[in-house]
Amino acid sequence: MSTTEHIYLDKYHPASWRALNGLGLKVREAAVEAGLTRTLIELLNVRTSQLNGCAYCLDMHVADALKAGESSQRLAVLPAWRDTDLFDGTERAALALAESITGLPDAPIREQEDAYARDHLSAEQYSAVSWLVITMNAFNRVSITSRHPVRPAKS
Repeated sequence: MSTTEHIYLDKYHPASWRALNGLGLKVREAAVEAGLTRTLIELLNVRTSQLNGCAYCLDMHVADALKAGESSQRLAVLPAWRDTDLFDGTERAALALAESITGLPDAPIREQEDAYARDHLSAEQYSAVSWLVITMNAFNRVSITSRHPVRPAKS
């Protein structure tokens, strides 16, 4: 193998990849049980992938969000969600928590974002959002490390 050949982590250790996918399914089930909508779940996947710069996951989850009924307008302004009124209180709290978990800012900012999220999310929703974001971060890292390609859309 040459040093320029991509090492697809999911292909070299398929059992680990299957385990991560199994975790992803359980986390999604828990999120739905906690009352999170499919569109919010996909918004969290998209925002986490934006923060991590994962092109492969962005391609997949933007498409999933649109299929779930998310609007192209809200997806377009998602990086600036704090500067628009297009997102409700639950969505704003979940997005703040997602950014805090992904970016791991200094303790005072984490505590502020955590308090905001706890004011707007039930304990079950807080946990579900946290697990969604933690898992999405793992998927992002696998895809970024593996350099999973984004294939051109079929016309």
